[in-house]
Amino acid sequence: MFVTAQQLEQQMPDATRLLSDEPEMETSLHYMQLLLLVTSLEWLWRDSNDFFIGANLTIYFSRQQLRNRDFRGPDFFLVKDTEKRSRSSWVVWEEDGRYPDLIIELLSESTADIDRNLKKNLYENRFHTPEYFWFSPENFEFAGFELVGNKYQEITPNARGWRWSDVLRLYLGVEAGKLRYFTPDGNLVPTPEEAAIAAQQQASVAQQQASEAQLQLEQERLRSQRLAERLRSMGVNPDSLS
Repeated sequence: MFVTAQQLEQQMPDATRLLSDEPEMETSLHYMQLLLLVTSLEWLWRDSNDFFIGANLTIYFSRQQLRNRDFRGPDFFLVKDTEKRSRSSWVVWEEDGRYPDLIIELLSESTADIDRNLKKNLYENRFHTPEYFWFSPENFEFAGFELVGNKYQEITPNARGWRWSDVLRLYLGVEAGKLRYFTPDGNLVPTPEEAAIAAQQQASVAQQQASEAQLQLEQERLRSQRLAERLRSMGVNPDSLS
């Protein structure tokens, strides 16, 4: 018995309800690094609604994968030109066939070989993800690759050791033992907390400058007042000198 595409769709389960099936971050270093990557990019793009960031979230890309429970959830991935909304996982066939545009893996002792080999091959050959980076929060190993044709080629670092991302239009680089984003002109992309502290510091500086300017005006007024009093004591009308 043949069925129409609409009937088949009605019989299929709602794959958008698939939950992520990823282990917890291995250490607090990994967790804090992941949080930093997510929050600073969210802050930078706070006025945009056309991207999705996945953090330690499973990507479901085939029914065979579901049967084999061969789940490959990147630590961090970005999909551009998509709806910014909450998701329990990223289900490729429910997202118009979209795979991540950029992936970052955080290396650990137990996952480093998988991230450098098996996952790299998967992201290169199956996902065709344009850019793939990895970073170790423990020993600061950092590498980046871009898809040229069908093969990954390493992204050459600049003099600071930063690697340019065409997907992000930002640099990725290690600063104070953390993987951070930098603008094309070299400025650090802050977290919301860092941005708030910087704004508070700027406000304090501006207030201090305003107070100093007011003090200078007051001192100038007092000097002018004393001079006028001295002239009057000498029988000179200060107004006649203006």
